[in-house]
Amino acid sequence: MKYRHYILVAMAALLTACGKPKAEVPEQYSQLEENADIWPDYTDIIVPPNIAPLNFMVRDGQADAFVAHLQGRGAELLASAGDDGVVQMDMTEWKHLLDASKGADIKVSVYARRGDKWICFKPYTLSVAEEPVDAYLSYRLIPPSYELYRQLGIYQRDLTSWEVRTIYENNREYKDGENHCINCHNYRSNSSADMMFHVRANYAGTVIVQNGKAHKVQMKDSTILSAGVYPSWHPKENLIAFSTNKTGQAFHVYHPEKVEVMDQSSDLLLYDVTRNEVRHILRTTNDLETFPCWAPDGRKLYYCQADISSLIKPELPDSTRPTQLLFTYDSIYYNLMSISFDAKTLRFGEPEVEVDAASMQRSISVPRVSPDGRYVLYTQGNYGQFHIWHKTADLWVKDLQTGNCYALSQANSPDADSFHSWSSNGRWMAFASRRMDGNYSRVFLAYFDKNGQAHKAFVIPQEDPQMNILLLKSFNVPELTKDAVSISTEDLRKCIYETEAENARYIPTDATFRHQTPRADGVTGASRRH
Repeated sequence: MKYRHYILVAMAALLTACGKPKAEVPEQYSQLEENADIWPDYTDIIVPPNIAPLNFMVRDGQADAFVAHLQGRGAELLASAGDDGVVQMDMTEWKHLLDASKGADIKVSVYARRGDKWICFKPYTLSVAEEPVDAYLSYRLIPPSYELYRQLGIYQRDLTSWEVRTIYENNREYKDGENHCINCHNYRSNSSADMMFHVRANYAGTVIVQNGKAHKVQMKDSTILSAGVYPSWHPKENLIAFSTNKTGQAFHVYHPEKVEVMDQSSDLLLYDVTRNEVRHILRTTNDLETFPCWAPDGRKLYYCQADISSLIKPELPDSTRPTQLLFTYDSIYYNLMSISFDAKTLRFGEPEVEVDAASMQRSISVPRVSPDGRYVLYTQGNYGQFHIWHKTADLWVKDLQTGNCYALSQANSPDADSFHSWSSNGRWMAFASRRMDGNYSRVFLAYFDKNGQAHKAFVIPQEDPQMNILLLKSFNVPELTKDAVSISTEDLRKCIYETEAENARYIPTDATFRHQTPRADGVTGASRRH
């Protein structure tokens, strides 16, 4: 037994020698002007004062041990790594460091042992903002899929820790009778008290959660193209704006952007949650309206609109419409529009062009208004509206006070930067980006300052930073909330599997008018609301 004890002690000593070094600054080292290869890139960024530790990897094939030294205002933190270069920081020490350094900078020095000598890379900075990010991030986790909806889930991450909870998951194993999609989770004014998401295919319906209870509804009428999608809760009334889209997907043979998702037709709907009533906001023939979003005061609805009248040949049968659009997919341009709203009468005014992207042969998707009502954040790409696949997709804003529109170049990347949401204080944006590998979307955060400028974006931290390499799924539709979802996964499952969707009553609207739609060629096209 004593012999075995000696072997175990010797093995432990050997593992210690080959593993992580002691978390202390080396007594002797050479200072370099070389930048450490940090992955994910957390160098020289602004971070929230309530974010979880920014664990990272140091990529250096010459080194077999690493030490990170973080020095803030009256506090410091030391962490070490073995030859895998994975630096994981203590949660308590990290939070203490952030608390002490709020509104100030943290200096990060990374040391590496190459052979029997230590070197220190050029230090970098973490600037700690005064304003926190909303603590909870909801997202859909989705594998590459085009027909089957297996292993989709909506999850919620506590950004101040490593805690992740499942809001709802569909079938883990494929069963034809249970194949269903879940999408478009949405909340009212950054609070999970009012929540909704869609179920497609089997068990279909829109799941709405209020007062801790879930129910399922269906919006069907001969005048409605399809079930509502792309929702936006009214900030004050119990109303939700949807688009209703007849959508198809096409697959490129040579194009590097694998899939093109296109609308053949789309309109806007208003759903009254209390009365279970639905009506059209806009119903047009040759305009595509999608991605509605309320202003924070609820008196204006923003949306995206494309005029396709020049792309459709009236002499051809309507059944050829999808094919006609397919061959002109890169000539479909969406403008940013707005329309006024009177909550007392549930009536809308005339549409107005906010950004004439079509005249520049550009296209806009997913408008989101900042909580103070000053900025509209949107995605702009070369064409179309499903920008999560488009490498030209970048984040832009329109300053509603000055009318200026500009790209958020510090936050953008050469790859797709698309679906986004605001933190409730308007100082943080969460968005989906494919910049890490060009194939999978991850959630990035960026600070948005009081001058309307976004700063360098960074991927949300993971306890093991290698997760961003090993997890072959995309983070989709990031939504920030101040509070956690309270309804249980089991209650949502019962609502979906065990209840029938209640049909909403369709309310015809009698308001009609014509509005002029600017096009890139300077010609105007007329469309009708009815």
